[in-house]
Amino acid sequence: MPSLPDPPRYERGDDVGGPRGLIAEFRGADALLAASHRMRAAGYGRLEAYTPFAVEGLAEALGLRPTRLRPAMFLAGVVGALAGLSMQVWSAVLDYPIDSGGRPLASWAAFVPVTFEMAVLFAAGAGFIVFLVGAGLPRPHHPIFAVPGFERATDDRFFLEIAGTDPKFDPSETRRLLVALGAGAIEEAPG
Repeated sequence: MPSLPDPPRYERGDDVGGPRGLIAEFRGADALLAASHRMRAAGYGRLEAYTPFAVEGLAEALGLRPTRLRPAMFLAGVVGALAGLSMQVWSAVLDYPIDSGGRPLASWAAFVPVTFEMAVLFAAGAGFIVFLVGAGLPRPHHPIFAVPGFERATDDRFFLEIAGTDPKFDPSETRRLLVALGAGAIEEAPG
């Protein structure tokens, strides 16, 4: 059996992955939010932010589209509810009807708990799958982890990444703009 090639190594300075971008470190959420607004106003469209907690208004500042998570969960919940209801109707009314005390076979009130639980189960499962696919997970290693100081993105630092594939990206001009916006450290982003 032929062996698979080794995965590419991402080190600073190699040309794997195409054009590189820049990643700038900011000390606070307000500084990152202001920088994101200014970068979008300057015409940059391929921006990504890394923060230790959710920052109100950051998604709009980055120009991110609304997530497809809610519609997917709603549709899966409807499918789950219909599956739970139809399963109960099939088993209690059509497949194995039991006349118990003259009660109606299709008693919807008795079917509500299972119908609700199936809706929740399907919605949660769909939400989990859509989240994983949308986030590109599982991915145990990302080249951006090689950026010095990036581990503080989960502690107390805020990072803004400008993709090298952005049409407006020019390394020196983008770096100058980030310095003007108050970026503490600016590193080359892995490709």
